[in-house]
Amino acid sequence: MVTYNYQDFFKMRKANRLLVGALLMGIVVSCQKDDQESYETVNPLTERTTAGGETTVYLTSSNSFSTPAANLSASQIADHFDADLEFGAVFVSAPAEVNGGVGPVFNNTSCVSCHPKDGRSAFPSNINSLSGFFLRASLPGTDDLGGPVAVPGFGKQLQNQAIYGYEPEVQFSVEFTNQVETLADGTEVILKKPTYNVVDTYIPFPSEANLSPRLAPPVFGLGLLEVIPEYYILQYEDVNDADGDGISGKANYVYNHVTESTTLGRFGWKANTASIIEQCAGAYLEDMGITTPLFPQETGHDQSNGNDGLGDDPEVTYDVLEQVAFYCKTLGVPAARNLDQEHIQNGARIFEDLKCASCHVPKMISEEADINVLANQEFYPYTDMLLHDMGPGLADNRSDFLADGQEWKTRPLWGIGLTQVVNGHTHFLHDGRAKNVTEAILWHGGEAEAAKNGFKNLSASERQDLLDFVNSL
Repeated sequence: MVTYNYQDFFKMRKANRLLVGALLMGIVVSCQKDDQESYETVNPLTERTTAGGETTVYLTSSNSFSTPAANLSASQIADHFDADLEFGAVFVSAPAEVNGGVGPVFNNTSCVSCHPKDGRSAFPSNINSLSGFFLRASLPGTDDLGGPVAVPGFGKQLQNQAIYGYEPEVQFSVEFTNQVETLADGTEVILKKPTYNVVDTYIPFPSEANLSPRLAPPVFGLGLLEVIPEYYILQYEDVNDADGDGISGKANYVYNHVTESTTLGRFGWKANTASIIEQCAGAYLEDMGITTPLFPQETGHDQSNGNDGLGDDPEVTYDVLEQVAFYCKTLGVPAARNLDQEHIQNGARIFEDLKCASCHVPKMISEEADINVLANQEFYPYTDMLLHDMGPGLADNRSDFLADGQEWKTRPLWGIGLTQVVNGHTHFLHDGRAKNVTEAILWHGGEAEAAKNGFKNLSASERQDLLDFVNSL
């Protein structure tokens, strides 16, 4: 077996991404996939090391989230690095000949600015600076497609930046209130509950509108999540809690702008988007003000501050949109680490005992896939891809298709322990309010209330074993 020399790999990547693709011609990378049982009985735990199946990459540096899948062919590697250039493209105002069209209102200027090193944004020290943070907005009710109702004059996402000569829609504001959680051994953890608002609006903002914060998550492994068979996800659905365990996962069904039909939602913090290409097109439009054939109108096209009037839409071609989607689909998943260590294995047992695995389901599979290297994989994202009621503490009170104001999609845990290494922080949950894994657990409520209380009642050593296990993923 021939493996990547990652140090040289990333040096070459900076110099010439296309050259890297050529130099890797003929390399054969394989990861042995063993026959495995369902997640409840996987033994030994070390079989979960290959978190991304054959796409798994073995890297623990700051480039852990930015490595192409290990099983790509030479031509796919070249395509991946072509797409990498588009993912990193910084847009400027029209009519620039290269990467023109940002805005007129926007939140950021490139994909990589929101997903640094293909990872997780930190909560910004200045909430109105360019960052991976933004606010969704909607009026109560549902629109003609079953989704959120756009706020007149503002749309469904609020843009706090604008190009020269235009005015941003809003500025964001946030205030924090301390909440204290006391663990069984007397340890006190101070949680900071954020309350968001908007100020300096270009026109009056409706008081009845709902706001929902978002922080950009990692983008690796998305290709595998897109090709999990629907039946495999639905086996974990238990809307009416028929088994009486207090956990009632629910699938979100959303309007799919690619197929123009209602399909299973898979992406976004509320599983409100059906496909990666639609997620990318939505980010181009709402985050950057860049139009595509999928969403060809400026985000502020009917607003006094949001239409550039140039008639150059769409500003990005469908080919480029497909390239960026391909890039997200073909990033490798970092391997889990140290699963042979006794304290990590004890942490995994505690994870199961607290029923964390009822929502953070370890194992998923793929079957058919348009990208051949994603097909027929067994992998370990630790998510059920379903919505769960997380209680009033995390509620945004904003519905999104079938998701209500207290429901959120289970986030995958793979790669979580490398967040500090890659992105220099450990800001978790949908708005980064949790500053480490402990705080993230203590924010759980609703269906996860019992698991949170179980965590609070662990001994200090048990708690550390559980945290070590989560951080090994």
